[in-house]
Amino acid sequence: MDYTFHGIKQFIVFKLNEQLYGIDIQNVQIIERIKSIMRVPKAPVCVKGVMNLRGEIIPVISLREQFELLPDDYTDKTRIIIIKLDESMVGLIVDEVKEVIELGEEQIEAVQNIQGKIKINHILGVGKTESNIITLLNLTNIVEEAFEN
Repeated sequence: MDYTFHGIKQFIVFKLNEQLYGIDIQNVQIIERIKSIMRVPKAPVCVKGVMNLRGEIIPVISLREQFELLPDDYTDKTRIIIIKLDESMVGLIVDEVKEVIELGEEQIEAVQNIQGKIKINHILGVGKTESNIITLLNLTNIVEEAFEN
């Protein structure tokens, strides 16, 4: 694993299909309500299209479809988390943004053999709080894979 945890890190926690996921807050630019997304011809299924964010055109990915869950059913809690990787920005559609949490390295475990729909290369580790277990996502692998197909 090329991602190591040192000290305390902050994560944005969001819900997808009743599961909790976390992404490193350092990658998060802004969180938006669902906006109009323009379809792009021949885009991979999980790429919903592009959106205009203050004059910048940003591709938008449905994490539900990328993780092979049931299709998106947008509600008033649905959000688009705008992340920045290297120099590019991407929007991730999630069911609901819950909170920002801090996790120390002792609260994060690597994963070797998780069962279920999500691929192991999508996961950095699992964070444990007193009340929840949060799957920490590898944004680089998720975004690269979304645009491969």
